[in-house]
Formats: sequence, C-alpha cells, structure tokens
Amino acid sequence: MPVNILMPALSPTMEKGNLSRWLKKEGDQIKAGDVIAEIETDKATMEVEAVDEGTLGKIVVAEGTPDVPVNQVIAVLLEEGEDKSAIGSVKAPPKAAAQPEKKAEERPAPKAAAAAVPQPVPGPSAPKAEAAKPEDGKGPGGFFASPLARRLARQNGIDLSRVQGSGPHGRIIARDVEGAPKGAPAARAPAATHGFELPGAVPDEKVKALFEDGSYDFVPHDSMRRTIATRLTAARIQIPQFYVTMDCEIDELMKAREEINSSAPKNSEGKARYKLSVNDFVIKAFALALIKIPAANVTWLDSGMLRHKHADVGVAVALEGGLITPIIRHAEEKTLGVISNEMRDLGLRARARKLKPNEYEGGSAAISNLGMYGVKHFTAIINPPHSSILAVGAGEQRVVVKNSKPAVATIMTATLSCDHRSIDGAVGAELLRAFKEYIEKPLGLLA
Repeated sequence: MPVNILMPALSPTMEKGNLSRWLKKEGDQIKAGDVIAEIETDKATMEVEAVDEGTLGKIVVAEGTPDVPVNQVIAVLLEEGEDKSAIGSVKAPPKAAAQPEKKAEERPAPKAAAAAVPQPVPGPSAPKAEAAKPEDGKGPGGFFASPLARRLARQNGIDLSRVQGSGPHGRIIARDVEGAPKGAPAARAPAATHGFELPGAVPDEKVKALFEDGSYDFVPHDSMRRTIATRLTAARIQIPQFYVTMDCEIDELMKAREEINSSAPKNSEGKARYKLSVNDFVIKAFALALIKIPAANVTWLDSGMLRHKHADVGVAVALEGGLITPIIRHAEEKTLGVISNEMRDLGLRARARKLKPNEYEGGSAAISNLGMYGVKHFTAIINPPHSSILAVGAGEQRVVVKNSKPAVATIMTATLSCDHRSIDGAVGAELLRAFKEYIEKPLGLLA
C-alpha cells in the first residue's frame, strides 16, 4: 500500500516547519537515503531523506508552504507495482481537534505512516550528518502527548507534566489523562503571546486601533521570532532569576591577546591559523569557572538535578530577525585557538541557517556579549535548559583606585543571571568570582 511521507519533527520542540523546496518531482524513483526535500525551521534549513524505496506518486504539500504541522502528510510514495489509483485512499491526518477517539489513537502506526528522516543541510565546512531518528512529536511543555490527550487535559484541568505516559515511547494518551487526578492547572490555550496568555494581554486589533491607518507596515512573525517569544516568555514566568555583577580589569588580557595574535603560526597560505577575540577569552574563562564551581554547572529538572562533568557553553549569535546559541562542547578542555576557530565556524553557519540541531541544543550555561556594540552593562534572560547566562559589556577605560591612588584601567562589566531553583546566591557569586579571577589572569587560560 502507499507510504505516507510525513513532515518530520526536526527537534523535540518543533511543531511546524516551512516546506522550502522539493528536490524530487512526481514520478521520480526514490531510494532509501535519497534527499527529497528541504525543511526550514526557526533555527536552520534541514534536508529530508526517504526511508523507503518506491516512486514519488504525489506531492501533497507544495514547496514554499509555510507552517506545515509536524506529522502532516507532505507526499505519498508508491511501492513496486502500485500506480496512482492507489493514492485515492490516502488522506492527510486531520487536525488535532478532529482526532479519532481513544481506540484509534492507541493503535500502532502502520507502515503507510512512515516518516522521512531529517538531515541538516551541510554548510561550507560542515560534513554531511548521519541520519537522525524521527521524533515522536513533543508538543508545548516538552512532553509527548496525543492531541486527544491534550484536549482532555484542558477540559478537565489536568497538568500534563504530572501525567505518566503509557503509550509508545512514553507518549501520553487518552487513558493516561482519564486516570489522572483532576484539579492541577491545565495549560492555557495559545494567545497573542504565542503560547503564554498573560493577564491583561491586549488583542492585536485593539493595539492596531491606537495607530493611524497607513502609519505602519505590518510584518508577520516568522517561526524564529515566535520561538524566541515563546521560550523567553516562559523563562521569565517559570524561572526565578537573580543577578550578580562584577567589574573585571582586562588590561593584562588585552596585552596577552595582542601578543598571541602577533605570534600566531601561519598556514600554508601564509594566513594566521587563528585570531583571538576578547570573547574567546571570555568563553574559556567561563568554562573553567563552571568546572571550578561544579555546584553551578547544573541543569534543573523537576525530579532532580543534572550535575555536568564538562562545560558546554552556549554563545549567543545575532541573526537577522533573531538569535541562536551554538554550543562550544567541552570548552574547558580546548585551547583558545581551537575555541576561536570553532566559534568563527559556528557563527558563519549560524547566520546562514546551516547549523545542525546538536550544535545549538543543550549546554548548561551561556554567554551573551554586547561589548562590540559599546554596551556597558545589561542583564540577559536564561534560556532553558541553561541554569545561568553571563552578560558581558564593553571594555572601557575608567578611573580606579590602586594602592590608595587614582589610576586608569580597562574595565569590563559582567553580570550573571542565575536560576535560583538550581543555583543559590552564594554559588552564583562564587561562579562570577571564579570567572573574574580567570579573566584577570589570562596566562592561566593558555594551559
């Protein structure tokens, strides 16, 4: 029977994607592993590989279609001996509100519902990734649940985060919700705040009415902006954040940077193998501080705490219309030169939307550096699963007191935002103090 090719879940939190381009046309022969389409998410452009062989019988969703829900049929694959007459019995999955009742939703999915495997589109320096296993479709809140289970939870005031799933791969299904205790707050329906309905939120039309017609251009939100709005609104609501600030003297760092860059080894083309930035020193210093203060190198879970053995540091990169946070893995083990080159590569591919999910998902802490914009001081919002984020300002010459006398020094202000559920005030202060010690003695970063 015909095989449905579904819109894949390219990350655990993905709900929709843009079908950017078809690389095969109707009637083409397809082999397992063939790249058949490109999907654009809020973070990157990914390739979709076929997992079955056959003939591409029908393209259901045209290229250029935005906001295609995960698990919706996007094409139909005909197996050997089948023709287009068999496609008539294949229908796209209905919308969530029209899902079949419990018995139907609990049946294992037949082969005809096999999804294609997503693959990242390689950038100029990115190797082709291995095939990724399709996700089961996590929805809002980060847990697996069927549409019917979500609807029952809303109707009965049940918090799905407290429900144990008994379906395939731990998926929450209708019977799990029916047996759950009632009275816990249910997830509220998405509103103008893209998933978090705030008290007193003003509808779009009322806001527009405050401005004269023709005095503005309306720019619809893309998937990246919606994701940023949703995640950071959730972070502000759900995470109790506190802030600690210290001034760091970086004159020694600036001298070391100049000396290292001037003596950097050359490659075969006569170009320096690396060119260190202040941010490279910040990454290494923060990574070493996280290892020195292990109580701060953690991730909060409702059931316990993850204490990380390495410092996987996210670094915010500004993109057109948003930002992304690629991760420097095991940053405490890498040299400044390696960090510099890796960060440059990640930044270039981030701006081209070519990062793979494993390059921007995870990490225990992050850095946001606005020093290059001349910003002196700011606070950054924690992005889960991180428990902290370091906001770094510009280095500037200030008058300080040394040996009871005024002197001029280059000062950089750093502010640490901490998740108070996982990091107490004293621990946050110790982490920032450790960072200050490393950044003010840059020779310790060269080991």
